[in-house]
Order: sequence, then structure tokens, then C-alpha cells
Amino acid sequence: MSDSAAYPTAGLAVENSSSVLFERQWRIYRKVLDCDLMEHSKVYGCLRRILRQGLSGPFRFLDVACGDASASVGALQGTCVTSYHGIDLSGPALAMAREQVMLLPCAATLEQGDFAEALARRHERADVIWLGQSLHHLDSGGKLAVMRDIRRLLDEPGLFLLWEPTRYNEEDRDAWLERFEGRCSAWLPTLSAEEWAAMGREVGFA
Repeated sequence: MSDSAAYPTAGLAVENSSSVLFERQWRIYRKVLDCDLMEHSKVYGCLRRILRQGLSGPFRFLDVACGDASASVGALQGTCVTSYHGIDLSGPALAMAREQVMLLPCAATLEQGDFAEALARRHERADVIWLGQSLHHLDSGGKLAVMRDIRRLLDEPGLFLLWEPTRYNEEDRDAWLERFEGRCSAWLPTLSAEEWAAMGREVGFA
């Protein structure tokens, strides 16, 4: 495994501040993941079934906004994956991803950077592109640019697989936020008030 981009250095104060922030956010994310509050197990179980049953031969996998790559690596076990490339902005997450991708039976590379910018400059194509719970960070123009870049990078026949919360037909944003907050009120026994507020800021209702 090799890193396709060198990680930039930063001043000690900035680095420490970023590290503390990452650790705080990561603890919340791991709690959500470990308790399966957002049904990651169901989603990545579905991804694994698609990769094992929906593809007839070897494939190259592009993991956009891969995080620590643990869920994707789990989904890729037992498949015909021949190469893995993960992109993420977080250096600490990629440090954990390095250990995870060692479990893959194929060559793996990791790239640190903004995923929209990385896709825009990328030329290497893939057979499967996975983008989970990250497209919502972009505005409408950014989303369109990412989708166009993914279409450009996807070989034929290929699979683009996307996981994002969506609105029902005729449901506006306010109604969606109300529904999401109501559904996730069941998380309160698991998440502290501070952790719940952080989740709210991430989604956009706090």
C-alpha cells in the first residue's frame, strides 16, 4: 500500500487543535456506528451483496470520502476487488485507514484532500465508485460537478453507488429535518446532550 499524496505539516497549535476536534467528532461517529444508530450495518451489508452478486468479474473500487475505510473494507471482503483507492480530507482518519486496507487482498492507495477537488483532477478510472453520506456537504453546483466527474471516471459497464438521506415526494427541507430529528430522538439514551447537539450541527437542524 502506498500514499498517493504527502500529508501537509502544520503548526503545533493548529495540529493539536485539529487533533482534539477530530478525536471529539470521531468518538461520536464511533458511538453512532457501534450502536448502529444510522443503520450502517444494513447499508454496508447491501453494498457487500451488490459487490458479490452484481458484478461478474474483477473490479477497481474508488472510495470517495472513505474515512477510516473500515466499513468499506468489510464490504469488500470475499469480492473480486483488484484495486482500492480511498480519498478523505482527514489525516487522522486516513492514518486508521492505512491499517484497515492492509486487510484487502489487493493493492490499495490513500489520498488526502477535498474529495470534490480530488475527483476533478483525477484521470484514473474505476469500475465501482462508492460515495456514502458525504455529498450533502456540497451546494447544488458542487454536487453537480462531483456527479459529472464520477460519470467521467466510471468505466462501462460500471456502478456508481450513493448513500444519502433523501426527502419523500412533496416533502420540503423543513419537513425532512423535522422527520429526521423525530426519528433520531431515540438516540438520546445513547448520545449525550453535547453529542446530540454536534450531530444536529452536522445535519443542519441545530
